[in-house]
Amino acid sequence: MTEQEKLVHELIDRIRPYLHRDGGDIEIVKIEEGIVYVKMLGACVGCPLIDVTLKDGIEKMLLENVPGIIAVITV
Repeated sequence: MTEQEKLVHELIDRIRPYLHRDGGDIEIVKIEEGIVYVKMLGACVGCPLIDVTLKDGIEKMLLENVPGIIAVITV
């Protein structure tokens, strides 16, 4: 696992309890060419606020803290 992948996993693990609190979860599918592909699970599926959570929360945190990450995309 690369240093970039380790950082992504560590940061996702930090926010996971907040998603669990609302009945959701997140799975990292792959990290490729600076893009983190994730799958949202549980209550996150179909949630009207998922775009806000993803872009203003998860993506912003990863862009600011993990060199080389350029986007987060749901699959």
